[in-house]
Amino acid sequence: MKIREILERNPVIPAIKDNDTFQAALNSNNEIVFVIMSNVIDIKNICDKLKEKEKIVFIHVDMIDGLNSSNIGVDYIVNNIKPDGILTTKSNVVAHAHKNNIKVIQRFFILDTISYEKALQNIKENKVLAVEIMPGLMPKIIKKISSQIYQPVITGGLVAEKEDIINALNSGALSVSTTNIKLWNI
Repeated sequence: MKIREILERNPVIPAIKDNDTFQAALNSNNEIVFVIMSNVIDIKNICDKLKEKEKIVFIHVDMIDGLNSSNIGVDYIVNNIKPDGILTTKSNVVAHAHKNNIKVIQRFFILDTISYEKALQNIKENKVLAVEIMPGLMPKIIKKISSQIYQPVITGGLVAEKEDIINALNSGALSVSTTNIKLWNI
């Protein structure tokens, strides 16, 4: 999987949070999908149906209701649900994923200078496939981070209109994840 090429072909990534976004993602032309909310009962069916449609599936392991994002929880997702990779905000999960050859995109919430510096340090230390910077409405921060790391940058969170996507892409993000179905085909 060449994530940079996939992200370049898919400037908008559908993010599934409920049945409506799931159904829309199934019928979208997007190659890659983030499952950002689900539960331990439904996640296998969601992943299987997306895989039937030949989607590349990343599951946000921190957000699976009924399952914690411990090493055992990650192993369960990878071995039983079989996504193409995982999303997480947790560095211990990233370390476990790297040790076990699990593809991981790490999400960072940039709230202030301290969180910015800590995120940059973690990105440089961790072996992740890509990073997702949140919220997605920070072109200056996206530009700074993307110029200082080699991993592809995805952004998401609070993306509400086409202009938000254009600004993020122009700032150095390769893709933007959003639950807003109206923005998926931009």
